[in-house]
Amino acid sequence: MDDHAAPLAQPLAPEDVAILSLESDTIVGHVCRVILVDGQLTREALLNRLAGHIGHTPLLTCRLEERPDGYFWVTDPHFDLENHVSAPPMQTPLDRNELCDAIAQLFEQHLDRSRPLWSISLFALEGGASALVWRIHHALADGTTAAKFAERLLWDSPDKPVMSASSHARHDVDDSARRRNHLAALLTREFGRQHGSSPFDGAVGTKREIGLAETSLTNLRQAAKAIHGATVNDAILAVVAGALRHWIEHHHGRLNNVRVRVPVSLHSEHDEALNRDSYFSLELPLREVDPLARLRAVQRATSRRKAEADAEHLEVLYHELAAVSPRLRQFAASLEDSPRRFALSVSNVPGPRLPVSMLGLPVTGIFGIAEIGERHALRISVHSHADQLCFGLCADPQLVPDLQRMASAVSEEAEALVAATR
Repeated sequence: MDDHAAPLAQPLAPEDVAILSLESDTIVGHVCRVILVDGQLTREALLNRLAGHIGHTPLLTCRLEERPDGYFWVTDPHFDLENHVSAPPMQTPLDRNELCDAIAQLFEQHLDRSRPLWSISLFALEGGASALVWRIHHALADGTTAAKFAERLLWDSPDKPVMSASSHARHDVDDSARRRNHLAALLTREFGRQHGSSPFDGAVGTKREIGLAETSLTNLRQAAKAIHGATVNDAILAVVAGALRHWIEHHHGRLNNVRVRVPVSLHSEHDEALNRDSYFSLELPLREVDPLARLRAVQRATSRRKAEADAEHLEVLYHELAAVSPRLRQFAASLEDSPRRFALSVSNVPGPRLPVSMLGLPVTGIFGIAEIGERHALRISVHSHADQLCFGLCADPQLVPDLQRMASAVSEEAEALVAATR
C-alpha cells in the first residue's frame, strides 16, 4: 500500500447500505467474477500485477467502518495484498465440475469485515489452464463496477477502454409530467396483481451450487434479428425461459409462467457510483414450446418496459418515497421483494468487446455470479466477453437440485433458438 496516499473516509450511499443490510447468517453479501485463462497463473505474478495497479482502485484498500452517523469506507492502514490472494499449494488440476464445486465452497464463506471486502483465489485447471475466482462485496461493487475494477486491475492494457456502454441508455427522469402520466401504469405492471407461487421459494440455507454455461454472442445476436425489435437481452431471456422450462418440467411436472426481475444498469460512462441500477419485472413464457415464439413473447414484454422507462421511473419513485418516509420506501421494497412478485433475477453485464489477456495469457471466459436472496433460491447472471456470452448460475441445492441440468439446458436452448432462426 502507498504510504503517501491520502486516506479515504467515503460514506456508503443509501443503495450500498441497503445491500449491506441483506447479508445474514445464510446470505453472503458478495458477487463473484470467475475468469478463465489459457495458461498457468501464479500467485506471485498476480500479486505483482495487483501491486502495480491497486492505486487505480483505492476503494479496494478500504475496510468497512460503522460510525454513529453511518457506514464509511475508510483506508485500512494495515492493508496487505498477501491477505487477499490465495492459491492452494500443489493442487491437482480441476475439471469443470470440480471448479464449480470449488467456487460454491468459496461462495458460502462470508468475507472478513475487518479487512477490505474482496478476495481472489487461483485454481489450476485441466489442460494447463487456470481460473481466477474474485469475490467482492456487493456493497462495494455491482456488476458494472466489478467489470470496471477488472479493467483497471487485471487486463494487460487497462489504458485502452474495453468496456461496452450500458445496453440501457438513461432517459430523462426529471420530466415530472410524464412520470405522473405513467406512474399508475407502472404501479399496475409491478404491483398490480399477485402472481403464482415460485418454484424457487423456500427458506434458503448456507449451501450453494454453481453452474456455468457459454454460447456465442454473435449467433445469439443474429437470432434476435429474426424478430423485429428484439435484442440480445431478449434472446438471453428467451434462452433462460427454455432452460427453466426444461428444469421445472423435469422436477415439478406442471408448468406455469415464471416472473423474473431484470436488473438495469443506470451507470453513466464516467460515474463512480458503486451500485447504480434499477430493474423491471416480466413473466417468462415457459408454456411456449417454440423457441421463436418465446423470443417473440419476451420482446413484446420488454419493449413496453423500455418504452415506458420503467426501470428509471422505479428508481426515482423509490428515492422520492425515501425522502417522504424511509419506512414507506422500505415497505414498498418488501412488497416488491416477495417471491409472489418475482421468482428469480436474471442480470446481463456487458464486458470487454474485444478479447483481453492477463499477464500475457489469453482470457477464455468471464463469468459473473451473484448471490441468491431470501425465498429466491436461484440467480442467473450473464457476462459478455468478445464473442462469448457466459452464464453463471447460483442456487441453494436443497431447493434447486440438479443445477447442472439447468446449466446444460442453457447451452442447448441457445443452440435451439439459433437453429430455429436459420
